[in-house]
Amino acid sequence: MTSERFDHTKIEQGVRLLLEGIGEDPERPGLRETPSRVARMYAEIFAGIAADAANVVTVVEGADFDEMIMVRDIPLYSVCEHHLLPFVGKAHVAYIPNKSQQITGLSKVARVVDILAKKPQVQERLTTEIAEAIERALSPRGVFVVIEAEHLCMTMRGVKKPGSLTVTSAVR
Repeated sequence: MTSERFDHTKIEQGVRLLLEGIGEDPERPGLRETPSRVARMYAEIFAGIAADAANVVTVVEGADFDEMIMVRDIPLYSVCEHHLLPFVGKAHVAYIPNKSQQITGLSKVARVVDILAKKPQVQERLTTEIAEAIERALSPRGVFVVIEAEHLCMTMRGVKKPGSLTVTSAVR
């Protein structure tokens, strides 16, 4: 993670306190390395905190195509900011090139999803941020984003409804 705000030491201390708070011994053999492992994992799964997703989009001019382009079933993994539990699903991202027929590589659309999902997030905002990043980068005539995801905060706790999907959309 490149964010200067990310502090491995604080994460490790926090995980130690969490383990103690639930009655575990952070020094027992199975947990001794857990604070360090969690800090490294957080550096990876929260790498999008300081990133600008629109920067990964390279623009190709005059592509001689002006119909909708859709990349669907893009796997996504994010962390709900309310419970710090994962939500997992798929994003479908479509756009209609502008009059200059500016497009981007298909992998760039998937990278936008990856970057924006890598921070504590709610699905509704993630959906909007993906649409806004594509809009900023390409100035398309239209953008359509749909995310369908299962939230572990609904699966593991509370209402306990595994398999239920939340579907959000953003249209520009």
